[in-house]
Amino acid sequence: MKYTIMIQWSDLDQCYVVTLPEFADVMQPCTHGDTYEEALKNAQEVLELLIETTLEEGKPLPQPKKFNLELQIA
Repeated sequence: MKYTIMIQWSDLDQCYVVTLPEFADVMQPCTHGDTYEEALKNAQEVLELLIETTLEEGKPLPQPKKFNLELQIA
């Protein structure tokens, strides 16, 4: 499954913070990194753990959100 990983710079925290929108029951942002690459690596690890834990608990995984982009050319 393909889940959304949102990575944004936080001036307050002086790092990149990660949000996993499909996992609404998890405190957000759920991880961070000093670099974009570190934040992405941490996000992938958290996502793997969330999926594993959800399945172990016998709960259904959230449906991945779909991003629809329509370009209009004038």
